[in-house]
Amino acid sequence: MLHKALIERAASARPHSGDDAAAHHVLQNDRHLSNCPALVLNADYTPLSYYPLSLWPWQTAIKAVFLERVDIVSTYEREVHSPGFGMKLPSVIALRQYVRPSEYPAFTRFNLFLRDRFQCQYCGSPEHLTFDHIVPRRLGGRTSWENVAAACAPCNLRKGGRTPEQANMRLMNRAIRPTTWQLQERGRAFPPNYLHETWRDWLYWDVELES
Repeated sequence: MLHKALIERAASARPHSGDDAAAHHVLQNDRHLSNCPALVLNADYTPLSYYPLSLWPWQTAIKAVFLERVDIVSTYEREVHSPGFGMKLPSVIALRQYVRPSEYPAFTRFNLFLRDRFQCQYCGSPEHLTFDHIVPRRLGGRTSWENVAAACAPCNLRKGGRTPEQANMRLMNRAIRPTTWQLQERGRAFPPNYLHETWRDWLYWDVELES
């Protein structure tokens, strides 16, 4: 059984006065372990999220292991210790209970930009993104998936309080309410800069990864 001090350490990033020498040693090495997150897979061994990638800090991953909420799929070479016990840090974990995603994602600025591939929907620029009401609010336009599009600041200024037709500006894609699955498919086009080698077998990206 994992030593109590190590479980407590997995639950909190701050030391407590009652920690023993081994837990104190773990604390002193936090800065060396902070770059060891665990990739979290659903019970069907697909990532909980592609963008942002579903990652848990090592403390959260260890706590979940000993609460028997996840199974360890792969590990790092680095270890944590308590008196008489040591374990390798999990690099990939899988939930034991399947988490069914909601059918539709929340309507947020980030999700809107992800739906529109982080590009202005009028000119394609990825710079200075904001959002535009396709039918302006002054004309009765609503703040909804179907009436809001990502737009760069210059295009937004140029369009002003007009419709795209009135401004002679054409949308690259029709604004739709995406499903959670569609949004995650969008996320597969944006792999992070760093992927640990043990993660790659569980991730499928729309772009070729560097070897």
